[in-house]
Amino acid sequence: MGALYMMIPVSLILGVIVLIIFLWASKAGEFDDIEGPKYRMLDDDAEDIPHKEK
Repeated sequence: MGALYMMIPVSLILGVIVLIIFLWASKAGEFDDIEGPKYRMLDDDAEDIPHKEK
């Protein structure tokens, strides 16, 4: 039963830490474009291909 009294505050602290990290990431714009990266990796950009010297 003693472990239960220790685990409840630890889990609450971890939950608050995860919430703070989520809010920070959301405010930093990490979730603004969730669809773009999966299409961007399929694009063939000419700028990414290195040019050969003639």
